[in-house]
Amino acid sequence: MSGKITKVSGPLVVAEGLADANVSDVVRVGASRLIGEILNMTGDQASIQVYEETSGLGPGAEVVTTGMPMSVELGPGMLDNIYDGIQRPLPEMRALTGDSITRGTDVPALNREKKWDFVPVAKAGDRLIAGDVLGTVQETSAILHKIMVPPGLSGELKSIQGGSFTVTDTVAVLVDGKGKEHELSLMQRWPVRIARPYQRKYVPARPMNSGQRIIDTLFPIAKGGTAAVPGPFGSGKTVVQHQLAKWSDVDIVIYIGCGERGNEMTDVLMEFPELKDPRNGEPLMKRTVLIANTSDMPVAAREASIYTGITIAEYFRDMGYDVAVLADSTSRWAEALREMSGRLEEMPGEEGYPAYLASRLAQFYERAGVIECLGSDERRGSVTAIGAVSPPGGDISEPVSQATMRIVKVFWALDSSLAYARHFPAINWLTSYSLYMDTLAPWYTEQFGEAYMKNRTRAMHILQEESELQEIVRLVGQDALSPDDRLTMETAKMIREDFLQQNAFVDEDAYSSYEKQFRLLDMVLKYDVLCRDALSKGADMNGLFAIDAREKIGRAKMADPNSFNEAYDAIEAQMKAEIDEVIAGGEEA
Repeated sequence: MSGKITKVSGPLVVAEGLADANVSDVVRVGASRLIGEILNMTGDQASIQVYEETSGLGPGAEVVTTGMPMSVELGPGMLDNIYDGIQRPLPEMRALTGDSITRGTDVPALNREKKWDFVPVAKAGDRLIAGDVLGTVQETSAILHKIMVPPGLSGELKSIQGGSFTVTDTVAVLVDGKGKEHELSLMQRWPVRIARPYQRKYVPARPMNSGQRIIDTLFPIAKGGTAAVPGPFGSGKTVVQHQLAKWSDVDIVIYIGCGERGNEMTDVLMEFPELKDPRNGEPLMKRTVLIANTSDMPVAAREASIYTGITIAEYFRDMGYDVAVLADSTSRWAEALREMSGRLEEMPGEEGYPAYLASRLAQFYERAGVIECLGSDERRGSVTAIGAVSPPGGDISEPVSQATMRIVKVFWALDSSLAYARHFPAINWLTSYSLYMDTLAPWYTEQFGEAYMKNRTRAMHILQEESELQEIVRLVGQDALSPDDRLTMETAKMIREDFLQQNAFVDEDAYSSYEKQFRLLDMVLKYDVLCRDALSKGADMNGLFAIDAREKIGRAKMADPNSFNEAYDAIEAQMKAEIDEVIAGGEEA
């Protein structure tokens, strides 16, 4: 079915004569067959957002509807790949058109020529339901790709064959309850704006280990949880997301660069292939999908990129994998929404954003979670959604930050003053929070005993006390504080500099295991306890601060990850002996 363009306004095209089309249908616009999607319908008139540059289009040009909603192709070949916002493979497009993307270029998301070795798991005669595994493909050395019965299908398997196949070849035939035969290939298609189905959802109860001490110990995120990383320009949002992508104990990472600067995506593309996966020594790209829709690419495709990424994540989740979706940044995505809303002449909400901004954000974050997958083998998978927010001027009272805060359960507030002081990650411990602490506490207690949660609570209390004492210090100076308060300030400084501060460029410090984090914080707090006991016995305060072990505690985070326990035992023994000497010196005096 086709219609004619009546109006062109940037990425918005209005066409008439499309009475039989539906909202969300994909259309081809003009002689170049540009890709577009119908946003709304009024009679036979459709408003279409075009995902490519519309210069040169004019009234009278033809618009052809495909009759299908905006969908992604799901199957082997997605990992170790980079797509644009509407799942066009950028490496293949570059090989076809050169460094600049030519308008109207139509390249399938999955390579139609590459053959994959399919190993059947099911056999002819099996009764299968949606989500059951037909067979497997070793997509990369890190990930075994499970070929599943598509949602909405069930019946008896008539035939299945192993061997080398392309993604479009038929590998199995399923006969449904009505006797109709369905040919199944290695590939599925799924509309990006509809969440993939599952059996049931669970409360997230296991933390995602990021290796970043301030995150894992003070503000953890659960696998299947949601988090926001807001912060002004230069405060380290992208680096935090890079660290999460590198070190998180998830099976697959989907990194969505929606609207950020091209040089940041270039850093990711240059860096990730060189990074080794800490679990198997393979390149990190072997379990990563990159979606790049940078600030100089079409604004409408930026809006679609978020949904493309979360749909790919749900597909891998349905195999039983833990997936992390990193969106950088949802502010640029919201700006794309605002631009399209303005061109549609919709009633603007706060700061010009559309009135439905909060509900669209919620639709994205609600697709995260821990679920029981479709199928009869009781697989569990999870999608963890982490979105960076770039509020103008660092003002988190603006609509995108506020709407995000109402939805997510973890808030890592980046602070420009910490970034300028070279304290990274620049997450402010006084304004950040995690609402997963209560549900994760049993896991921490089971793994490390009750001391883990007690140490976390004590550390937070000391940092808050320091904040209050700094007001007094500003007025009357540090010398006016009591010895106990001076010790609080010193311990808080140790927590900040020796524990929370982390160097992403030093191998020993870039990643900290839970056990290393627990021992390091425990050692700092033991110093605090021993010093308080020593002060009560009349020890010299300056002498306690000057012991040699104090400097060794500061360097302890650089200890070899394989032998840190022995190093920490030696420091604790030295610390206790030196504090006893200071006490003895005070008694003699």
